[in-house]
Amino acid sequence: MNLALAGDILAAGQDAHCQLLRFQAHQQKGSNKAEKAGSKEQGPRQRKGAAPAEKKSGAETQCEGVELKVENLKEVQTDFSPEPLQKVVRFNHDNTLLVTGGTDGYVRVWKVPTLEKVLEFKAHEAEIEDLALAPDGKLVTVGWDLKAFVWQKNQPVTQLHWQENGPTFSTTPYRYQACRFGQVPDQPAGLRLFTVQIPHKRLRQSPPCYLTAWDGSTFLPLRTKSCGHEVISCLNISESGTFLGLGTVTGSVAIYIAFSLQCLYYVKEAHGIVVTDVAFLPEKGRGPELLGSHETALFSVAVDSRCQLHLLPSRRSVPVWLLLLLCVGLIVVTILLLQSAFPGFL
Repeated sequence: MNLALAGDILAAGQDAHCQLLRFQAHQQKGSNKAEKAGSKEQGPRQRKGAAPAEKKSGAETQCEGVELKVENLKEVQTDFSPEPLQKVVRFNHDNTLLVTGGTDGYVRVWKVPTLEKVLEFKAHEAEIEDLALAPDGKLVTVGWDLKAFVWQKNQPVTQLHWQENGPTFSTTPYRYQACRFGQVPDQPAGLRLFTVQIPHKRLRQSPPCYLTAWDGSTFLPLRTKSCGHEVISCLNISESGTFLGLGTVTGSVAIYIAFSLQCLYYVKEAHGIVVTDVAFLPEKGRGPELLGSHETALFSVAVDSRCQLHLLPSRRSVPVWLLLLLCVGLIVVTILLLQSAFPGFL
C-alpha cells in the first residue's frame, strides 16, 4: 500500500505491517538457441515452401534485462487500530531511522535494519494521512482530524494554521492531504514545506484544492494557490526543490514551479483512475543524461496498474546580458527621440 526507498533497502507497508526488504539488481544476459526446424525428434515436419524465418536453423535469440533479487530482512507490526493499516512510511535523511503512521494516529520510529522501536507517540486523534521529515530531525504530520503538526521527536513545536488565513470560507472544512519538505533552489541551507489542502467532504460542486508553500524555519505560510477542482491524491518534489508533482483521484498529472506555484504541465486523466504516487527523475547520476533536452521528468503510477513518464520541455530563457543590452539600447533610443523632438534637450 505504501513504500519508501533508501539505497538498496525498501520499506513496504502491507496492511498493519511494515516489511523491510533488500534488493539487488543484476544484468541478465543469455541466448536461446532455436530448435532446428523439421527435426525428427520434436515438432511437425516442415512443408515445402516454408517462410525463410522458419527454414533458418541454429538461430539465436538474445535475452537481456534486469533481474531483481529480493531478500526479506525484517517485518514488524506498525499499526494497532481495530482495522489496522499502515498508511505512510518514510526514512530519515541518513537512512538510519524509519518513521511510520497509520489509522491509529500514532507515529512510531524504528531503527534500520533491526526495526527496533525507539519512539512512539500519539500525533492525531484520527488516522495519519502523510508525514515529512526535515534534515534537522523535525517531523510534520497531517491527519484526518484536519490538523497538521510540527514535531521535534515527540514534542510538538507548532501547529500549521492554514484554514484561519486561507482563501476559503469557514463553512467549507479542509484537511491536509500531503506534505513534503524541499530545498530552496540556490540556497543549500534553505528549506520549504509544501502542503496540499483538499475539501474534507465530497460535495456535488467540489470546491478547489490548494497548494501552499511554508517557511521551513518559522512554518508560516508564504503563498497559497488553487490547483483546480480535481481532488489531489499525491504530492512530490524534485531533488533541487525546483518542481512540484501532483496526482489526482481522477487520474490527472501536473507539474508546478515550487517558487511561484505556477502550473507548467497538466495532462487531464493521464490515468483511468486514482494516481497513487508521483516521483521525479533523479537530477544526479544518469539523470541529466536520460533527460536530454527536457527540463525534468515525472513518473506517475496509478490503480490502473500503469506507470507513465511525463517530460517537461526546456523553457526558453533570455540571457541576462541580452536583457541589459536591450535596456541600454532602449535608453539610447529614448534620448535620441527626445533630442530630435526638443532641440537643445541635452
